[in-house]
Amino acid sequence: MDLMTTVQDLIKFKSETGNVTEIKKCMSYIQNKFSNTKAHLEIFDKIETAPVILISNVETTDFDVLVLGHIDVVPAPETMFSPIIDSEGRMHGRGTLDMKSFAAVAIHSMLHVLEKNLDLKFGIILSSDEEKGSKGTRAFLEVYPNLNSKIVLDNDVGGNIQEIITKCKNPVFVKIIAEGLAAHGSTPWDGIDANERLMNSLKNLRKYFPYYSKGGEQPQNKWADTMHVAIMKGGETSNVIADYAEALIDFRLIETSKVESLEKKLEECLEEGVRFEIVSVSNPVVMDENSPYIQDYKTFAENILGKKINFVQIGGATDARLFALRGSTVIMHSGTGEGMHTNSEYVYVESVKQISEIQIKFLEKLAKKS
Repeated sequence: MDLMTTVQDLIKFKSETGNVTEIKKCMSYIQNKFSNTKAHLEIFDKIETAPVILISNVETTDFDVLVLGHIDVVPAPETMFSPIIDSEGRMHGRGTLDMKSFAAVAIHSMLHVLEKNLDLKFGIILSSDEEKGSKGTRAFLEVYPNLNSKIVLDNDVGGNIQEIITKCKNPVFVKIIAEGLAAHGSTPWDGIDANERLMNSLKNLRKYFPYYSKGGEQPQNKWADTMHVAIMKGGETSNVIADYAEALIDFRLIETSKVESLEKKLEECLEEGVRFEIVSVSNPVVMDENSPYIQDYKTFAENILGKKINFVQIGGATDARLFALRGSTVIMHSGTGEGMHTNSEYVYVESVKQISEIQIKFLEKLAKKS
């Protein structure tokens, strides 16, 4: 299999989250990659959840290594589904960095394990709704509560091949709802403005969660709790005092911060007539840098790159958290690129090839140990 051909083929599928037709075409393409192999393949397609594909070299729920990934992407202009490689070795297109390049790496690793008959219980899981909460993956794991792996390789943390991620924050999404009293816009004293109540409540929260921006205030320590106002809605017409407003808030909590503490801050900061609902809670991922598996992987990466690998922390979430809770050692490492979720998304082709080489060398060493 030519790795970069597979990368480009995957990118051509317009598999935006929720585009069932394109997602199923993409999964059929992946399925066909293993048609002449001894791979065990299952497409989990439960009603009201997005499909998940599991491919393994043995039938088991107790793996040595699993690779996690997803084939869905955020929306993009039509042109971004035709990948282009520029003169600097950058591949441009939707999913180049997040994360079809690395879904292809996982497929390539599985074909290698099958071809070489490596003595390793190896599997890959590719979901199709990661960009909107991974409900499909959670539903899949509910059906397979005993599915586990000693090691989970997660390439969905894109940005810099010289960094291995050891910590991810806990994303907590909260809806804040403000209610008021409608009145004509010319007589605001006859009403209670829900928009004002909402804005004042958000201002109160900024005592605990400062506003940071590019070119503006920056935290001294970026490993800190943050708050982002994702969506705000209030009012229906220009000359009426709004009697309802709401906002969706994206909190990112470090591993020592508790959701209960966040709830207390919300109760303190929300004005009269304003309440909150926890929409979703996740878990932080915290890995020991001195884990023998992580150190082995790091050594392979440094040898192949000829450069030092640094351990870093990120604010983003990862599906690997679902396995971290099950006791897996999660190794979070991806290729180099920029523009994730933007119209300028790209990945360096060489970094994709290097991630593939690192992954295969690591799997070969684990197979020799087993």
